[in-house]
Amino acid sequence: MFYYYDFEDDAKNEELVEYSEQTFEDIRHINENGQEYWLGRELQKVLGYSQWRRFSDTIDRAKLACENSGYDVSEHFADVGKSLPMPKGGYRVIDDVMLSRYACYLIVMNGDPRKQIIALGQTYFAVKTRQQELIDNFEELSEDQKRLAIRNEMKRHNAALADAAHDAGVIKPLDYAIFQNYGYMGLYGGLKAQDIKKRKRLKKSQDILDHMGSTELAANLFRATQTEEKLRRDKIRGKSAANRTHYEVGRKVRRTIKELGGTMPEDLPTPEKSIQQIEREQRKKEISDK
Repeated sequence: MFYYYDFEDDAKNEELVEYSEQTFEDIRHINENGQEYWLGRELQKVLGYSQWRRFSDTIDRAKLACENSGYDVSEHFADVGKSLPMPKGGYRVIDDVMLSRYACYLIVMNGDPRKQIIALGQTYFAVKTRQQELIDNFEELSEDQKRLAIRNEMKRHNAALADAAHDAGVIKPLDYAIFQNYGYMGLYGGLKAQDIKKRKRLKKSQDILDHMGSTELAANLFRATQTEEKLRRDKIRGKSAANRTHYEVGRKVRRTIKELGGTMPEDLPTPEKSIQQIEREQRKKEISDK
């Protein structure tokens, strides 16, 4: 849970508000076509911005990030007007904006990092957006299907992370192994890859990621994607700086899990089946269905 004081400009009074992941679901809307959206004014309040002017600056930065990523801004940010009743009668129209889930993700990524609720929003929208990109009915998948989907994404993003690390100066295989360990240490409270394998009772030759449940895989996917983006966005250079970046991102993901009341990744159960076993079972089923 998160707590913060919301300062209203007119009343100048303080209101203690409790937030959880459900907060972002509570302000989610569905239009007549079944498409989800959020309203900027409602998101502004949730994220603790007392002034629309400051929040609109964040929206502008998010729009620029959307454009730079090759997406059509108008598909994710739609300007709308909102009518408010006046004390003495009549109405006045104020600016508002309809936001896609991806737009909300870009807004929290460009928000004030000092706000604890921003960290919660970053995790919520990043994970949910990633799930949506994987497959529209992600929540309807079985645990094995979720593991396969996220593991495949993890393979792709680990390759991208390796490229970003190489550009930062992590060249040799040993250096990259050390770089990866820093990410694990941040996310797993100081545990290195070999320590995690011991806890999971895995052999040295077994890949940790092939023996994680969907929740643990999602945390590692978030760690990998955010580290890659930060290495490139901040133009990190040098092995030490890259290692420190990976560690800090992992630690931030861990801190957010803790603040959400989640289970620490090292305490999550190890699935009975490996990813390879699930893949073999899936292939057998596909053959038998033909």
